[in-house]
Amino acid sequence: MKPQTVLIIDDDASLRRVIEFTLHEAGYRVLTAADGAEGLRLFALEKPSVVITDIQMPTLSGYEVLKKIKADSPGTLVIVITAFGSVERAVEAMKLGAYDYLTKPFSRDELRLVVAKALSYSGLQEENVRLREELSDRVDFAHLVGISDEMQQVFDMVRRVAATEATVLITGESGTGKELIARAIHNGSERREGAFVAVNCAAIPADLLESELFGHLKGAFTGAVKDRKGKFELADGGTLFLDEVGELPVELQPKLLRALQEREIEPVGGTPRRIDVRVVAATNRDLEAAMGEGTFREDLYYRLAVIPVHLPALRQRRSDIPLLVRHFLQKHGAGAAVTVDAAALAALAAYDWPGNVRELENAVERMLILRRGEVIGEADLPPKVRGEGKPAAGGVLNLPAEGYPLEELEKEAVLEALRRTGWNQTKAAAFLRIPRHILLYRMEKFGIKR
Repeated sequence: MKPQTVLIIDDDASLRRVIEFTLHEAGYRVLTAADGAEGLRLFALEKPSVVITDIQMPTLSGYEVLKKIKADSPGTLVIVITAFGSVERAVEAMKLGAYDYLTKPFSRDELRLVVAKALSYSGLQEENVRLREELSDRVDFAHLVGISDEMQQVFDMVRRVAATEATVLITGESGTGKELIARAIHNGSERREGAFVAVNCAAIPADLLESELFGHLKGAFTGAVKDRKGKFELADGGTLFLDEVGELPVELQPKLLRALQEREIEPVGGTPRRIDVRVVAATNRDLEAAMGEGTFREDLYYRLAVIPVHLPALRQRRSDIPLLVRHFLQKHGAGAAVTVDAAALAALAAYDWPGNVRELENAVERMLILRRGEVIGEADLPPKVRGEGKPAAGGVLNLPAEGYPLEELEKEAVLEALRRTGWNQTKAAAFLRIPRHILLYRMEKFGIKR
């Protein structure tokens, strides 16, 4: 690895030689200049990583050298040397952009420490610039981070469909960022000046969902004390995002189908009215399986899934994890000083992240709060990421010493398989290597419902 270069500018030959010897001994390539003019000439020629300059020099002062270097190369770190008791000079230099200062007399350790700190900071600056360039190049959408092939395919699909009026169905496990994709589609469309209205169909009681989506008139039902617009009307001219659309009650599905087909809604207790809304829907359910079970209308599915977009689970795009970790560090205000060491990053990349990107972000925030220093190591990772509580090699169980009911184990296995497959019963059965009807029997036996 090429040694980093430090330029020393000082008219004191004795001090210059001491600094040169100390830094050379520490492994740096050292350039020296006896005055400001020679220093600037060497700086223009060699572009060193760090410059150390005395403030008090004949003809060209350290202040002038500092100003000239910062004007030519704002990213270069300059350390100034001041005489004992002249803190005000150091403060003045810091105002002009100096990175740090050394007050005479200073020790060799002090010198080595301040240079090492400057070079470390410089490296972080370069890394941040590189990441910003990488993010701006790779990600066209706010808050979406990914350089993996899987995410590039998603971004490519979103770019192609955003400008159209097509209905989009986004599928993927919980925590993969389906709403972010929906927002990216909205922001990339001609409707971006209109409203983006999100509704979680699973979070609203079934008996209120019709009014929530389509609105109601005063007196339409008990408690309807005034007219109220539904989400469709609120999104008029914009985009309506129907999250967890697979949870829409069967009896309400024809009304949604009519809104999609006819672009017309009917508030509860009111009359039909035209709307201009693009619908983007999302689900982590297997709607094709739901159609087979009769819980989701086939005609509605095909109306929603004009353009299907599938988001991969985080474990299927592990190459994005280091980039996401850095992104979340910055998002949660870690600053340039906080880093994650290689071992911790490897552990984060190896973990399966069943809660996907959302779980990773929570873990990064937790590590930032509980960290012991500026470098996050393996000891700062959540226990499950460190692998604590893992079963013994060769097995998959980690039973408590006091024993555990066999039926509970079976129930947990069924639930885990359903969760990992996004409640796709066919895939869950395949995961457990049992016929699908056996899975359905177990679900009924244990009262497992989504």
